[in-house]
Formats: sequence, C-alpha cells, structure tokens
Amino acid sequence: MQTLLFIFLLLLLPLFILFKFVTAEGDFTLMSKKRVKKEEIEDKVVWITGASRGIGEVLAKQLAMLGAKLILSARNAAELERVREQLVGKHAPDEVKILPLDLASGEDSLRVAVEKAESFFPGAGVDYMIHNAAYERPKSTALEVSEESLKATINVNVLGTISLTRLLAPFMLRRGKGHFIVMSSAAGKTPAPGQAVYSASKYALNGYFHTLRSELCQKGIKVTVVCPGPIRTANDSGATASGNVSSQKYVSSERCAELTIIAATHGLKEVWISNQPVLAVMYLVQYMPTIGYWLMDKIGGKRVELAAQKGNTYSLSLLFGGKNKAA
Repeated sequence: MQTLLFIFLLLLLPLFILFKFVTAEGDFTLMSKKRVKKEEIEDKVVWITGASRGIGEVLAKQLAMLGAKLILSARNAAELERVREQLVGKHAPDEVKILPLDLASGEDSLRVAVEKAESFFPGAGVDYMIHNAAYERPKSTALEVSEESLKATINVNVLGTISLTRLLAPFMLRRGKGHFIVMSSAAGKTPAPGQAVYSASKYALNGYFHTLRSELCQKGIKVTVVCPGPIRTANDSGATASGNVSSQKYVSSERCAELTIIAATHGLKEVWISNQPVLAVMYLVQYMPTIGYWLMDKIGGKRVELAAQKGNTYSLSLLFGGKNKAA
C-alpha cells in the first residue's frame, strides 16, 4: 500500500512542478517575447474571419491601432459594421473592408470572397489570414453528438477553413509571402471530455496547417497555430460567454489577442495561451503523455457530468474526486 502511494505521489510530482513554476498565460517561448513588432503589422493587409465578436473583434481593434489594413468577415454583416465603427487607427475606420462570409457556403462562394479580398487594396493582397471563425456546440459526450452538429462543426472548423486556405494560398505564393494565423484550441492538443467533435476539428486544423507550413515555408509562407485554453469573452449582454469556468481560470480576450499578435509578428510556429491548470495539462500531454493521458482519463467522466450541471469543468477537485458547485 505504501509503495502504491509513493508511486502515485511520484506521478503527481511533475504536475506539481508545472503548476508551481510554469509561467501562466502562455508557453515559455511565447512569454519570452515581450512586445508586438509593430513594423510587421503596419500597412499590412490582414483578413480576419469570425470578426464580429469575441477574440476576432478584439483582434480587429488591436490590429487597427497597430496600423493594419483590415478585412473583416463573419456571417452577420450588421455586426461587422458595428465593429468597424468602433475601430481607431491609421487606416480605420474608413479604409476597413467588410466582407460577409459563411465558411460552410461551399468552394464557389469562398472563391468569390478570396477574389474580393485580394482586390480591396490596389497593389496589395492579403498579407495575414487570421482563421478565427469556429463552430462550437454545448458540451456533450462523444456518443451523444448529433449528425447535424457533427457536420456543422466539421464543415466550418475544418472544410471551410482549409478550402479558404487552398484558394488564398496561390495568391500568396505568387507574391512570395503570406502568413496564416490559425486560432486552434487547447482542445486540439489534449483530450477535451465533453468536446469530442470540437476537439477533433482542432486536431485536424493543427495537422493540416503544420503540414502546410512544412511544404511551403521555403516559398515564403508562414503559419502560426494558436492554441488558447479558456478565454473570457463578452457576449451581447456583457456577461462572460463561458459561465462554467471560474474567473481566475480565464485569460482575457484582450490578452489573448495581444499574445496572438506577438506570436505572429515574431514568426512563432505554435503557441499556447492559457492559465493553469490547462497550461500544465498541455505540457504533460506533450512531454509526459503517459501521465497526461492518465490524468485526463481520471477526470473525463466527471468533467462531462459537471458540464451538464454547469459546474467548473477546470477545477482541480475533478482530480481528487471532490464535488464542484456551478460557477
């Protein structure tokens, strides 16, 4: 019995070290970069999908202030206009372009959108493509997800995003430069109980875009994959969108956007943005997978149950078997 307890404590030691010493908010490499390189953004054409709210809206505001020429896309044109009116910067709001877009609309529609984006600014094509749009449903088990939800998630998060990339990349290749910034997720790096299909879609994006970079990096194409954990974003009423995460677990959408721009302007290939405990779990799964997957297996069923109760699905009480009240 004492031997088993010793082994259990030994297994938990790396987790304790990660919680104690790993820098919060982002991975080591990202946090070593202290500032945005404004010169990499000023006067560059930046196209953002999912720009009508959340992280996309905040990215638009920060990039406008850095002097970017913006193209804003989402399905809701009225919301895009609202965002544009709030932008301040060298080229904002007057030069900001609105390009309504539905990633699930099919390749013909996406081709038209790419052609418009490439023609908005005479003599300049898209320098940065920020793939931020995503589809996510409330948490459910891997077996409970409906066919409708499965198709909607894959169509937007994977097929639409990849199709848009395939159509835009040839323009970048002709210019010999271009940068794709992909808003993935911590759910694309670790198991995400209750989010199986969403997690699968983010794993797919990670695989595609890392491979794309390997194939095209010597032709001037860069890729930055951003993997955020729980992020605090404001919905229309001003409340936090993810009500089942205690406030201290969040990274603010403003900080997430700032770190994303820092990552892109420094040419980082992949970055993680999260507070604890998610950041530590990402390190465990990446570098100590046996322990990381053991940990996720231990909490998986409990996390799904807590999600159904709108409880805190990021609490350490999941590991130790404690009950957790709704946040």
